[in-house]
Amino acid sequence: MALGRANGDGSRRSAKARLDEAVGLARAIDLEVVAAEIARMARPVPSTLLGSGTVKTFGEMISEKGIGLVVIDAALSPVQQRNLERRWQAKVIDRTGLILEIFGARARTHEGRLQVELAALSYQRSRLVRSWTHLERQRGGFGFLGGPGESQLEIDRRLIGERIARLKRELEDVKRTRSLHREARRRVPYPVVALVGYTNAGKSTLFNRLTRAEVTAEDMLFATLDPTMRRLELPSGRKAILSDTVGFISDLPTQLVAAFRATLEEVTEAEVVVHVRDAAHPDTAAQREDVLGVLGELGLSALAEDGEGVVEAMNKIDLLDPAARASLVNQTLRNAEVVAISAATGEGCETLLDVLDRRLTAESRAMRLDVPLGDGRTLAWVYEHGEVLGRRDDDEVAHLSVRLSEADLARLRYRQRLH
Repeated sequence: MALGRANGDGSRRSAKARLDEAVGLARAIDLEVVAAEIARMARPVPSTLLGSGTVKTFGEMISEKGIGLVVIDAALSPVQQRNLERRWQAKVIDRTGLILEIFGARARTHEGRLQVELAALSYQRSRLVRSWTHLERQRGGFGFLGGPGESQLEIDRRLIGERIARLKRELEDVKRTRSLHREARRRVPYPVVALVGYTNAGKSTLFNRLTRAEVTAEDMLFATLDPTMRRLELPSGRKAILSDTVGFISDLPTQLVAAFRATLEEVTEAEVVVHVRDAAHPDTAAQREDVLGVLGELGLSALAEDGEGVVEAMNKIDLLDPAARASLVNQTLRNAEVVAISAATGEGCETLLDVLDRRLTAESRAMRLDVPLGDGRTLAWVYEHGEVLGRRDDDEVAHLSVRLSEADLARLRYRQRLH
């Protein structure tokens, strides 16, 4: 059973949209949703979040339908969670717990599993409260589990703390490895284009369309968790690296923002960020604000402020009615950084590639290069990766006027050091 919460908290979304998203999250891990209801309240109740009348009404429904799990689309304190479980005689989880369950089920890489476990343990540690009677048993120890008189609660808290510390050390190793990989890419650098967006906006479908890859792309929240990178061919012949990242979501658990910082650092290294938006979703504007908010939390304040520096790919235009589609197309004509696309049909994707090509070219600069005529491989490389503006040859050297990106210039210098 999924419970959506509607109150006067100033949320940008409608109660129904929030409930639909909660149902989608539950179904993302194959839960059977037998009932979905909106709980309206004037103010939260400290002991149960919901008012006594609401708790009673839903309790009767839970008993009648034989419901074993209730998902509440809000943050529950440990006490609220325990009290609701006692009243309803059913397992209760909140939005954070549900998202953590999804991430735990979907993470495939070693790094992804480490990040999920760290987030889950941080969340679990906050659930350890003295009012949980089954953790109050006194337990003797052998030195490594705890001394005589140490409560089970203290043991659990200490063991979780030790595991969290160990996971953080392992993730630091992952971070250093990623840094080495980025340094290797700088030596043979391609510019990086990162896809970001709200979960289920169509990032993986667009990734597959642009790179001809076969990344999992389903009509499901959080279908992609682990980052994927592939080579991208641009219309000018320039090559780039396209990175597909985990989808964002409103009220993303703070534990996950912190835990996935290492993965999302790929975004911080990108020359261009493409914000893939679901143009057909009724809450697309609110989703945009959520994504920019997470970018801000990651330290990408320049991108988060009004989306400056971000190319917006308005996806799923094939699902729009003619009037909405025409309005969106007019918007893109006024703003060169907004592109209307359908990743499913391919419409507009060539235009998006042109925009990316132009953005990367804008970061290039003109320079003079002197290349020995006998170094045919370097000459061919310059013609492939740069824009040759002019050329004059003498007996031994080709004098070139070339426009190159900073990344390609670094790559050329590295090649020349090897020769």
